[in-house]
Amino acid sequence: MKKVLLVFGTRPEAIKMAPLVNEFKKHPKCIDARVCVTAQHREMLDQVLNVFNIQPDYDLNLMRSGQNLSDLTSSILLGMGRVLDDFNPDIVLVHGDTTTAFSVSISAFYHVNNNGKKVKIGHIEAGLRTDNIYNPWPEEMNRRVISVIANYHFTPTTNSAKNLIKENKDEGSILITGNTVVDSLFLTLDNIKSDKNLKNKIKIKLNDQNFTIQKNRKFILVTGHRRENFGIKIVNICKALEEIALKNPGIDIIYPVHPNPKVQEPVNKILSNKPNIFLIKPLCYESFVYLMHKSYFIITDSGGVQEEAPSLGKPVLVTRDTTERPEAVESGTVKLVGTNTSKIALEAQRLLNDNCEYLKMSRTNNPYGDGNSCKKIVDFVKART
Repeated sequence: MKKVLLVFGTRPEAIKMAPLVNEFKKHPKCIDARVCVTAQHREMLDQVLNVFNIQPDYDLNLMRSGQNLSDLTSSILLGMGRVLDDFNPDIVLVHGDTTTAFSVSISAFYHVNNNGKKVKIGHIEAGLRTDNIYNPWPEEMNRRVISVIANYHFTPTTNSAKNLIKENKDEGSILITGNTVVDSLFLTLDNIKSDKNLKNKIKIKLNDQNFTIQKNRKFILVTGHRRENFGIKIVNICKALEEIALKNPGIDIIYPVHPNPKVQEPVNKILSNKPNIFLIKPLCYESFVYLMHKSYFIITDSGGVQEEAPSLGKPVLVTRDTTERPEAVESGTVKLVGTNTSKIALEAQRLLNDNCEYLKMSRTNNPYGDGNSCKKIVDFVKART
């Protein structure tokens, strides 16, 4: 029996790994699949685990107030050593570009199993590149290091596979799967559409935060959490949102605000007490999918939202200067607007005023897959490891 360890620690990782966990659990006769969470994000991670009914086998519970990346990395290295000694997996699967994925990969690379064999490392969402290790920081460096030591690379698109081939990775170690977030999105949408009680619970949760979706009133959904945008950049983004709200009193802006104080402080200072701006607490994944589905368009710095929105027909304005997901930009559903206040406000106003522009961005196919990514990964692992 093959022993597979899936490790993640943040809310975005959990969203993208959860359907993969459940896909592995369909094969108990040939695969012993276990889950380890680092809890790099605690509360936000737990929300996703509850949505997908996942009970971790190992929980490092490492979230600490004020810890820096060095603290987190060293804690993960120490904690993962004990997990690997206990389980001795054949393969460790990590996702994306977080400090968790980076540190777990290093720990797995160092580990030797009881039978003397090295642990294989599988990297999901591999091959994304901006070609600037400081943008986004530290994510670009994290994913590059993982690519160096990973044995298997599960890429979301042809472009990301080509990036790895340029770096001399063995083509036999690369599998183009699509992105697992599309699997999560479709599963969650189906649940919401088929379960009236779930839909009502979501509406009640939004009402409890003083926001009600009105039939004839459009709203813009906003998210923001990236370290690269801390400081003056997030201030500029907030000023743009303030300008959009003032110019468009008939449009609502709803912003689930990330708990990081470096996000909370400028957002609350600039955007509080605006009649058509609703600052709410972070949402569970089901509620967030529901808001994406009902929104007019989205302003975000999130990579995951860039991947999900095309399946929903929602234009996305990305508050970054670069993206490691060029496929969505090329397809036309995503536009990079950076963090310049005037640029963000201008592009948002264009979508509100120009129906042709809106339709052009909303009528695109999703380049990130068809919702079958997890099955492809499981089939590969069953055959190869």
